[in-house]
Amino acid sequence: MKWSTRITELFHIEYPIIQGGLAYLAYADLAAAVSNAGALGQITAMSLPGPEELRSEIIRVKELTDKPFGVNFAIGQHNRPYEDMVQVAIEEKVPVVSVTGGNPKGVLDMVKEHPIKTLVLVAAKRQAQKAEQLGADAVIVVGHEGGGHLGRADTSTFVLTPDVADNVSIPVIASGGIIDGRGLMASLALGAEGIEMGTRFIATKECIHAHPVYKQAIIEADENSTVVIKRSLGTPARALKNSWTDKILELEEKEVGYDGLKDYISGVANRNYIYKGETDNGFGWAGQGVAGIDDIPSVRELIERMIAEAEGIRKKWKE
Repeated sequence: MKWSTRITELFHIEYPIIQGGLAYLAYADLAAAVSNAGALGQITAMSLPGPEELRSEIIRVKELTDKPFGVNFAIGQHNRPYEDMVQVAIEEKVPVVSVTGGNPKGVLDMVKEHPIKTLVLVAAKRQAQKAEQLGADAVIVVGHEGGGHLGRADTSTFVLTPDVADNVSIPVIASGGIIDGRGLMASLALGAEGIEMGTRFIATKECIHAHPVYKQAIIEADENSTVVIKRSLGTPARALKNSWTDKILELEEKEVGYDGLKDYISGVANRNYIYKGETDNGFGWAGQGVAGIDDIPSVRELIERMIAEAEGIRKKWKE
C-alpha cells in the first residue's frame, strides 16, 4: 500500500513518520536506521560540543544511509550560539533542518537560499501560523502528552492537531503520545499528514546511547508514570516520574526559582540518568505514550509493525 502525503513528497520518504530530535540520544546510528526503514531520521545538533563534531556525525549518517535525514536544532534550551552549527548543515547539504525550543527565524533565514526543507516544532496555533509566515515548509504540532519540553498550555495532541491543520496551509505533523499504527491513523484522521515520535524511538535497539535502565523504565511505565516539571520556570517538560523529579516538584512548590532548580534540571542530571542509568541521581524525558510501549524492537521492526497495523485499520475502514 502506498503511503503518500505532502510530508512523504516533501522529504522524499516512504512513510510519513519522523524521528524526534531526542537531546543527547539522536545520533548517527539511530538517524540512519530510521531513514533506512523508510522514515525520516534526525541528528540532534545542539547536544554536540561544536560544529566539527556535528560535521562528523553528518558524515557518519551519510556513510550509513543514502536516504534523506534531518538535523534538529534545539535552540531554546542550550543558551549558546547556533549559527556555526547551522552553517555546517548548509555546507554538508543536509536535506532537512528542524527547529525546536525557540524563535526559528534565525535558522530559517540562514537556510532559505539553500535547497534545505525546514520543519518547526510548535505547541500552539499562533506559533504554527508564525512559522508559516517565516517560511517553514511544515510544522510539527506537539501536544501535552509529549515527552521533553512542551507548550505552556495543557492542550492535547488530539485537540491541537486539527486546530492547527485548519489554520495553516503548510503540512502538519502530529506529535505527542504517538507510538504505533493507531496513532498514525488517528493523526491522519485529525488532519495531520505525518507523525513525529520521540519516546518510542528511545526504546529501540539502535538508540545505542540510551542506558538499558532507561529503556526498561519506559517499558515498565504506565499512564501515570510521567510528570511535568519546570512549570514554575515557564518551560514545562514531561519526564519519567522518580525520586529526582519528586525533589524537583518539591522545590518548585517552594518557589526556589531557576537558581534553586538548576542543578536538578541540568543536562548533567539528564545524562546521569539516560547514559549511566542513575535513577536516583537524574531524570529522563518521556511522553505519556510509555503506557503502550512494552518491547525494544529494531527500528525497522517497529516501523514495519506500525505500517502493518495502520494498513489493517485502513482495510477495516474500507469495509
